Amino acid sequence: MTKFTRLICKNLLRSRRRTVLTVLSIAVSLFIFAVLVSLPTFANQMLADTASSVRIISRTKMGFGYPLPAAYKLKIATLPHVVAVAPLVIYGGIYHEVSDQFPSVATEAKEIDMWSDWGLTGVDEFKKIKTACLVAQGTMRRFNLHVGQQIQLRGTVYPFNVTLTIVGTIAKGPVPSFLIFRLDYFEEAAGNPGIAHDFWVRVDDSRVVPEVAAAIDKQFANSPAETRSASEAAAIGSILGRYRIFMKLAEFLGLVTVVAIGLVAANTAAMSIRERRSEIAVMRSIGFPSGVILSLLVGESLIVALSGGAIGCGVAFGLFKVFAFNADALGPFVSLHVPPVVLAETLGVAALLGVLSAYVPARAAAKRSIVETLRLVD
Repeated sequence: MTKFTRLICKNLLRSRRRTVLTVLSIAVSLFIFAVLVSLPTFANQMLADTASSVRIISRTKMGFGYPLPAAYKLKIATLPHVVAVAPLVIYGGIYHEVSDQFPSVATEAKEIDMWSDWGLTGVDEFKKIKTACLVAQGTMRRFNLHVGQQIQLRGTVYPFNVTLTIVGTIAKGPVPSFLIFRLDYFEEAAGNPGIAHDFWVRVDDSRVVPEVAAAIDKQFANSPAETRSASEAAAIGSILGRYRIFMKLAEFLGLVTVVAIGLVAANTAAMSIRERRSEIAVMRSIGFPSGVILSLLVGESLIVALSGGAIGCGVAFGLFKVFAFNADALGPFVSLHVPPVVLAETLGVAALLGVLSAYVPARAAAKRSIVETLRLVD
């Protein structure tokens, strides 16, 4: 440790209470900043991850709960550029209690590769076992489930229960709390209704997604069950759009919090420098250059601010790790985390707070003449 660093640390420990309280106030403000800024940043990342997707989601124009005829699959499959079509039926069962609900859907076993980028395990077993299901890792953690376990879902929309065997997991997806089981099992239990709530369509090139989506809707225009088709990114964007005002408000509140604590930090730095007028005058009189004194004062403030920023980032990161064990705690943002770019931004803001809050009073004190400084000492 250099003499310069030791001097800074010694000055910081001179008033331990003030230093600790300043660090904690900055930590709280930057914790709030990191959490609030993570919301829009995470949403933008979700959209960016699906922007190049080759999948289309097609559902009825009448509303989310209305089904489409299963026969639509063959007609969609004949369209140019279509590689695969997976029908999806929403089951919506309850695991134990009414509060233990999570999305559960059924699809054709041979089309499970439609979502191969979701980190699926146990796909081969899913294709072999009629009662097989794949469970998202968030659901596995929430209910302490394991592969090979048999579970039963009680029907809500449909008047029958399903008994399923967990053969694999889903690492990522649109939400981390959901379950997929086989459509042939659902059809048999439901009496072969021949319906699908969604059709997931994979095309051969992401550039033709709008064209194929339009072709699907045109094919079923003026039919008893018209469709509304959109890219996967657009479908996710429509969900996130409901929270757009909230995310804008989050960004604004994060900025207000940082500005407020910046003013507090500036006032604290000014008070600290004012109390050390005699010390600064003595340092000047024994030959310390103004630049060294300025660096010492700003360095102290920078260390305090970066310490607060590191604590705030650490708490925010840990908080979202805790929320990850409760898969329904944050709704569509359940897999929310603090992105690395937000961590970097938060530490950058901390450094900016540390420098700007101390620079003006420190520069004035360092540039003031020795005689004038001594005259100001009480």
